[in-house]
Amino acid sequence: MTGGAGRPDIVPGGAHMGAVLAALHAAAFPPAERWDAAAMDAVLAMPGVLVGLGRLGGDPVPQGFVIGRVVADEAEILTLAVAGTARRRGLGRALLDWMEGQVAARGAGRLILEVSAANEGARALYRGAGFTEIGRRRAYYADGSDALVLERALGGEAPPAA
Repeated sequence: MTGGAGRPDIVPGGAHMGAVLAALHAAAFPPAERWDAAAMDAVLAMPGVLVGLGRLGGDPVPQGFVIGRVVADEAEILTLAVAGTARRRGLGRALLDWMEGQVAARGAGRLILEVSAANEGARALYRGAGFTEIGRRRAYYADGSDALVLERALGGEAPPAA
């Protein structure tokens, strides 16, 4: 995806980016939910992991990222983060669309993720992309909020970006 004039640009990331991703994660999540550089590096070392870095308007500095993985014929988004200053500009949806394309190309038939029931912005993003709730993990997060387990079948057309 090529960005220009404020449009999102998604490029692949790779291993040993833990410090960069941890800084972005810290800008997007409450303290109890942040992943540090060591945790990021551990996730990046797992088999089947994919990373997309999101930039806006040709800026070389990423303002968001998505980490996902493919296991057999399923895929999971492990985390998706967009810095507060870059929200509501299409970057989250571009990261989501990029990951869907990557995992579908690797044979995944469905994509799952977890999101806090208290995170209205993220829930709206996923709902707009065609995800549906398939489960709930009660009091999953440190703040006591539930985790919603969402799913989207791949292979069909995604709803248009809002």
